[in-house]
Formats: sequence, C-alpha cells, structure tokens
Amino acid sequence: MIERNSGQAIWRQIATDISDAIRSGHYAPGSKLPTEAELSQLYGVNRHTLRRAVSELAEDGVIRVEQGRGSFVQEHVLDYLVAKKTRFSDNVLSQKRTPGGRTLLLQEEEGDPAILKQLGLTRSSKLTRLDRVGEVDGRPISVGSHYFPSVRVPGFADLHRELDSITKVLTRLGHGEYTRKVTRVTARMPDAADADLLQQPRSRPVLVVESINVTPDGKPIEYGIARYAADRFQLVFES
Repeated sequence: MIERNSGQAIWRQIATDISDAIRSGHYAPGSKLPTEAELSQLYGVNRHTLRRAVSELAEDGVIRVEQGRGSFVQEHVLDYLVAKKTRFSDNVLSQKRTPGGRTLLLQEEEGDPAILKQLGLTRSSKLTRLDRVGEVDGRPISVGSHYFPSVRVPGFADLHRELDSITKVLTRLGHGEYTRKVTRVTARMPDAADADLLQQPRSRPVLVVESINVTPDGKPIEYGIARYAADRFQLVFES
C-alpha cells in the first residue's frame, strides 16, 4: 500500500491509492470517504500528511471537500439537453441515471408583476407555485421555483400530490405537448438556503436557468427559475 522508502512522497502515494480505489469502484460516485481520522489510521500517517493527499485529489477534481461534512467522490457530470421538449426525468433517464425530487412548497399566490409579465398575464392574475428540489441518483442537483397561470391549471396542487410530476400533471390537464420557448442562463454564488439544499458550500457557484414553456397555441404555461449545482450539471443546447 504505502512504501516509505520508495522515493515518492507519502502523501502522493496515499492520493494515488485513494484514486485507484475510486476507479475500481471501491468508493462509488457521490459516496463519502472515511474521515480524516480513519484515513490517517488506515495509512499510518499524521493528519497533515493525509490532508495534503486529500487536497491534491480535490484539486484534480477526483473528490470534493465540503466544509463540516467531509470528503465525497465527485459524481459524473449530468449532460442536460435543452431542446424543444425539455423534460427533467427524460434527460436523467437517458443517461441511465435515476431521477427524483421532493416538494418544498405548493400553493396559489398573488402573482409577482415580473413573473406575470413573463407569462403574459394581467396584474390581478393568480399563480400556482411549486418549489422543488430535483435529484439525480438520490443526490440534489437543482432547486427550482415553477409558476403556472392558475386559471389554466385547475386542480394542479391535488394532481401534483397524486402524480408527483409536472409533466404528468400538465398532460392530465391537456397541456402535455408543451415546449420550451425561452432559456436564459446565468451564474452566481448560492445563498445559504440554496447551498444547504444542494449540499454544497456557498463558495461554489450555481447555474441559474430561467425558462418559459408554452402550449401548442403559443400561450405560456410555465415560468421557471432553477439553481443547479454547477459541478454536477452542464447544459447542452440542441441546434
């Protein structure tokens, strides 16, 4: 495992050994590595030496270190196709990965003027809002807010509780052929709430994706704004 008289630095040997263990599948993508104390004991070194190895692995993108949580094997980046029909679950399943998620908020509310404008609605219109964490292989990848014209999605809340899918709900309501009209992408640092939900440090940026989906008659049916963990996600635009 570690040869102290090999002429190669001990920390580099440790980094190589951990990297080999990851490649062999001993540590799966997204899994948490043993603690510093456990690894120090395993390799028979002090924590300073162990931290040098961990730092090297993090710099190489093999692992990620999250303050207060530990070190994790870096996941494969998800290629997220943005096309005429953009569907979260289909994108994830196409890469033989498992989609999931959980609802944070589901309610009808007074419309924010800026969002109402995006949806082509009057100032007195009500919106149905869904806030949700999107997951891939059980790990959060996005935090999104989705807004629908309440008048066009009657019973949305009850249907979503039953079906747990935006696409399935819109299909049930006769809007299943909705398509993507607008996608805007920016980047910024996450706020504390998003960083916590995405299980990432606040020092790591997120991709902010703003979108508008429309029904075949050209009427906006959904305005969304989602924050994606930038190190686990990349947008691919279909030309």
